[in-house]
Amino acid sequence: MPVVGLRVNQCQHPTGWLGRFVLWSMNRRHSNVTDWGLSHISVGRRDTVLDVGCGGGRTVGKLAALSPGGKIYGIDHSAASVAAAKKINSGALAAGRVEIREASVSRLPFSERTFNLVTAVETHFWWPDLSGGMREILRVLKPGGTLVVIAEIYRDAPTRTAKLAEKYLPVSGMKLLTADEHRDLFTSAGYSDVQILEERAKGWICGIGRK
Repeated sequence: MPVVGLRVNQCQHPTGWLGRFVLWSMNRRHSNVTDWGLSHISVGRRDTVLDVGCGGGRTVGKLAALSPGGKIYGIDHSAASVAAAKKINSGALAAGRVEIREASVSRLPFSERTFNLVTAVETHFWWPDLSGGMREILRVLKPGGTLVVIAEIYRDAPTRTAKLAEKYLPVSGMKLLTADEHRDLFTSAGYSDVQILEERAKGWICGIGRK
């Protein structure tokens, strides 16, 4: 049980050398599910995009490639994550195409109607106030803007990983939702045109909503 708790803490808030390893591992492990989720939306070549919970920064790099004339922002509440994301995106950062900040989804440091697109990959189940975070993202989206939430785990998915996560929920504090609960999360926060997509064999889920 202590080992599980340590691993959860590092996934939620990476620190030190172990946190750096976890961030490297996340960049590698989450790449395929990220590509799958992003394949369901369109990213404009000049979009202003925010990646919430940017972790090691690989999604920021993918978004920068998809929007070569746009501006990509990443935020994370972990200083170690911010440092890692800046390092992996150093070229785009120097060119002014990427900006990484230490911040929380509960209080985004951006004005209303800033972003065409907001992404959240493998992060929403850690948010301290899930509904509040969804509403805060809605605030910074432009009218017609899109939020996409991507995860490789959700409640009732028929995978070993999902079953283990559900078993350790009292320890981890994760907020695992079913597919229907994901739909309710989007609609109750005020999003329209909500889609919930599942890759059940892999346990992946993607939620899309528009402002």
